[in-house]
Amino acid sequence: MRPKIYLFGDSITEESFRDGGWGASLANLFSRTVDVVLRGYSGYNSRWALKVLDRVFPAAESGGSDGASPPPLAVTVFFGANDACLPDRYAAFQHVPVDEYQQNLHSIVSSLKKRWPKTLILLITPPPIDEDERLRHPYAENPSGLPERTNEAAGAFAKACVETAGECGIPVVDLWTRMQQYPDWRKAYLRDGLHLTQDGNKVVFEEVVKKLNVGGLSLEKLTVDLPLLADIDQGDPLKAFQW
Repeated sequence: MRPKIYLFGDSITEESFRDGGWGASLANLFSRTVDVVLRGYSGYNSRWALKVLDRVFPAAESGGSDGASPPPLAVTVFFGANDACLPDRYAAFQHVPVDEYQQNLHSIVSSLKKRWPKTLILLITPPPIDEDERLRHPYAENPSGLPERTNEAAGAFAKACVETAGECGIPVVDLWTRMQQYPDWRKAYLRDGLHLTQDGNKVVFEEVVKKLNVGGLSLEKLTVDLPLLADIDQGDPLKAFQW
């Protein structure tokens, strides 16, 4: 069986297999070496993610000598955009206080590490927020006329995510900081002030690949599934399949 990489997160992960999405790009990159498995849940925050963790990653996936599936090579954990909804706006039911968010990330990482000690766990911070565009693209009635998210709040959650990664000794993609290094990040990377354009997805893809490579998960170090066409003897093709 091919090894796996799990993508665990909210709508930005759920949408990642769309045309030009960062998950689809990962699946394409690892097309003969790794199965990239999507586990994205639109609207979820870290509190809900922690509650469903054992449903998303059941015990049968833990691997070991009992013949169960081998542990995945990596798991990306990408929450915080919904936690950062403001507690006094129309999306308040999704809000999680930043200290609880940080503890939830600790618990998710701890659970995954306990389940799969050798698996690379990669945290991804929430992206920056374009507040004007959030006003133009509300997903529910917005009587206050104020954005349900702010870039400042997203930044606080991004900082907490980076701190958690340091405390856990695992890598992190600081998407909030990385995207704002580009002057026109609002239009270039965000299609509705929150979710990603194809260029925004490309940023996530490139940053995730960098972290995977540093963690030892590069194409050069992975085994290709079944013989490549170039390795099949044209005079005796079936010889390549004798094992």
